Amino acid sequence: MNQNNEISAEEKEKVLTNYFKGDFTNRIEVFPSKEKKKLILLEFIAAQFEPNRKYSENEMNEILKKVYHDYVSIRRYLIEYGFLDRNKDGSSYWLKE
Repeated sequence: MNQNNEISAEEKEKVLTNYFKGDFTNRIEVFPSKEKKKLILLEFIAAQFEPNRKYSENEMNEILKKVYHDYVSIRRYLIEYGFLDRNKDGSSYWLKE
């Protein structure tokens, strides 16, 4: 997650505006393959979750479905990139501190 320290606020804004089509209530149509853009989007998505709260898998899916059609991949990326953590059985998810 420390890689995003190299990303400027202007660059984050540009990527977010581009992928969310200027309106952060829109869904992402295509998820980027480039690491930097992926990190910017994942950081933004992770910020939608409340700290110190546990989410069920169904709650996670409902939130992520609003962001991107392949919500399962987004959920996996959030775990892999260290933004979220979960129980071994996947029954509970939370924002990593």
